[in-house]
Amino acid sequence: MASNLQRFLGGSPGAVLVKLVFLSLLVGAFMSFLGLTPVGLVDGVVRLARSVLDLGFDTFAQIWRWLAYGAVVVVPLWLLSRLLSSRRP
Repeated sequence: MASNLQRFLGGSPGAVLVKLVFLSLLVGAFMSFLGLTPVGLVDGVVRLARSVLDLGFDTFAQIWRWLAYGAVVVVPLWLLSRLLSSRRP
């Protein structure tokens, strides 16, 4: 059982805990130096995802608008051409 746990953790639990504490301290100090907070990071990721989705949905809305504008011209011309071609002998 212990070997499975060590294999999963990548070492003994004590050594892994010491490494994680040390890395957490370094990353926390670096984030504090840059003025970053975990809540700020999560908020930034959420805002980024929303802006990407909004950009995507705005693009789809613009495509539908172009489709409607083109249909206003194309469909009547197509219908007119079909009506005129059906009258030809």
